[in-house]
Amino acid sequence: MSEAVTQMTEFLFTQLQSDTFALLATVDAETNGPTSTAISWLYAVNPATLRFAVDHRSRLVRNMLENPKVTLTVFGGEKMFAINGTARVAQNPLQDVPFKMCCFDVDVEAVRNALFYGAHLSSPPEYTRALDRHAAELLDSQVMSAMKKA
Repeated sequence: MSEAVTQMTEFLFTQLQSDTFALLATVDAETNGPTSTAISWLYAVNPATLRFAVDHRSRLVRNMLENPKVTLTVFGGEKMFAINGTARVAQNPLQDVPFKMCCFDVDVEAVRNALFYGAHLSSPPEYTRALDRHAAELLDSQVMSAMKKA
């Protein structure tokens, strides 16, 4: 693990301007234990702020309302970035999307390479859509546009 910095590097900020995904770790509101979920509706507002949206029914919403400390893990280049911060509601519900979503901003407190010493990613993980690709692209476009307005 490397030294932490207090905002995203230019490389990471640029990566988070386009389609990517991250693992969102929160503290479970019921068990008080750690939980991790993959999310894809996220982007960097600026080097010190990440924004993402989740379905309003998701237990992630309650988790972050009760304990706003989060970690987002992003794979980029040869690194695996752990972004620690405090989540806050940016807009609830998120406007101009077809179902209720909650939009959060994360104030970045620390960014570090979370890979073990001497390791690097030979290729970043990729994902594909298992459902209707056209419908997914339309929804992605609506959500990202709404998040940028929030």
